[in-house]
Amino acid sequence: MEKDQVQAGMRVAIVGAGMAGASCARMLSEAGCQVTVFDKSRGVGGRMTTRRVDWTDAAGVTRQASFDHGAPCFEVSDPDFAAFLAVPHAQGQIAPWPPASGAVGLAAAAVQASDVPGSVAHRQWLATPDMPALCRSLLAGLTVHTRQTVQSLQRKAGGWCVTLAEGGSFSGFDAVLLAIPPQQAAALLEPQQPDWAQQAAALTMLPDWTLMAISGAAGTSTATAVAEAARAVPVALPDSGPLAMIVCNDSKPGRTSLAGLTHWVAHASTAWSQAHLEESAEQVQQQLLRALDDWLGASVRWQYATVHRWRYATLQTACVTEADATARHYWDRATRLGVCGDAWGGGGVQGAWLSARALCTALLADQ
Repeated sequence: MEKDQVQAGMRVAIVGAGMAGASCARMLSEAGCQVTVFDKSRGVGGRMTTRRVDWTDAAGVTRQASFDHGAPCFEVSDPDFAAFLAVPHAQGQIAPWPPASGAVGLAAAAVQASDVPGSVAHRQWLATPDMPALCRSLLAGLTVHTRQTVQSLQRKAGGWCVTLAEGGSFSGFDAVLLAIPPQQAAALLEPQQPDWAQQAAALTMLPDWTLMAISGAAGTSTATAVAEAARAVPVALPDSGPLAMIVCNDSKPGRTSLAGLTHWVAHASTAWSQAHLEESAEQVQQQLLRALDDWLGASVRWQYATVHRWRYATLQTACVTEADATARHYWDRATRLGVCGDAWGGGGVQGAWLSARALCTALLADQ
């Protein structure tokens, strides 16, 4: 049988619909494989996500809002990743943010941020009109099951069987790829690859408490001026206090802005998130709102607020060995089981893509 015929007949299950899983799905589909993607969330994107909410204002009017509460943006330094992004860039699926005057393409450019205390911004990128858009584009036309949590994997005579926590199973897969955080992957790997499970569990992922809030008119002219400056230079990196990053979500390309309202996304520092990891959402929300008030320099009239806990948000890079960074993935040719993700690729959206490419290259090379 010719190589292309083998690939066309290969059925691959992919667990995870973030950047790594979506990239695997697209790469393998283009190589002729039949892919099926499973994700426990209600939508695709993983950490490249946007929260949509309905809320009621002071007049009793129901409004809609959205917040990029996962990865606020992503950096590009690898030339292959930059080349991959050329097509979505040309199609308007990604945009530079914060904008740099006169900068074109994927080259880095610094942005002057002296107008907002504690602010700094560098040329980075985001998906538009929302963060999951890039993953949705990669998964377009493919079989994707959302709100489906993979509970276990079993290798049988007829191939891999994927069992779901919600009930039911899918069987007959020739290969299974895990593209989920390492701690989640470890649980599925333990019965199949205990050594991999131990290595995955050792890849430390750091937490992130994230505040999403909507403010009305600020209480003082000083606070209003700071809020307007934040719109112009929309990323602040406080050097003290609970908050590590404050983003004016309205400033992002394609995002909806409502007159008289400002949409904020504030990420707590890793140290603060670790110290308050198991506190209730209500307690965390109150503390982060106070911290945002302090940064703005006034008691703000908050119209809406909520928080989200990312237990596995970012990679602790110090735990990745040189060998891990070189391999970028796990692949067992005998059982056709593989693992990829940003934790194996060096972190971030770029790391997820690099890891996915490495795993797909290994899989296809074995056909």
